Amino acid sequence: MKIVYQGGEGEITEKKSRFIATVRPVESEEEAAAFIAEMKKKYWDARHNCSAFVIGDRQELTRCSDDGEPAQTAGRPMLDVLLREELHNTAVVVTRYFGGTLLGTGGLVRAYQKSVQEGLAHCRIIDKRPGRELTIQTDYNGLGKIQYILAQQEIPVLQTDYTETVKISVVAPEESEKRLTEEITEKTGGNAELVWGDEVDFAMIDQEIQIFEKIEEI
Repeated sequence: MKIVYQGGEGEITEKKSRFIATVRPVESEEEAAAFIAEMKKKYWDARHNCSAFVIGDRQELTRCSDDGEPAQTAGRPMLDVLLREELHNTAVVVTRYFGGTLLGTGGLVRAYQKSVQEGLAHCRIIDKRPGRELTIQTDYNGLGKIQYILAQQEIPVLQTDYTETVKISVVAPEESEKRLTEEITEKTGGNAELVWGDEVDFAMIDQEIQIFEKIEEI
């Protein structure tokens, strides 16, 4: 699931009109509405503050506004960019300072879409994946085999504790659970203990694992 980890701002100019796109991660419709109100207050002197947002694991909640621009020339084209980029929990406001020259329907659509793309280019976008925490306990004879399996399957390691035995804490992607269990059990001759924990969402950021709180659906 692609999300905006860090929001950003981008700007373009079309026939002397300024288009300023501000992008921010949001988790609810209320949060999106508050962000839109904040941008309208910040850019109170602008002709238009058009907006679009998409929320939910399945992009189930979408809203957009032309804010005075001709119908379907701003909000919907902006939303189309978010959907096309397969983003989730993301809101964008494009502020337009009118430059005195009309752009026409097609020109407006292109300008608002280009603005959103420019805003996204200044964001940090990551892939958030569902997974499950796993603790593997083994003796030192099994350590190398387990490390090899984890590396082969690209399983992120959270922590390794070395005592009389070795305890490895990892996050296993959802789809790798069965295969990982079978392979570790087979390669260690059943001498490794696997304890599965909580379901989590995670992402790799700057080669480090980031755990996200799992939001329960109501």
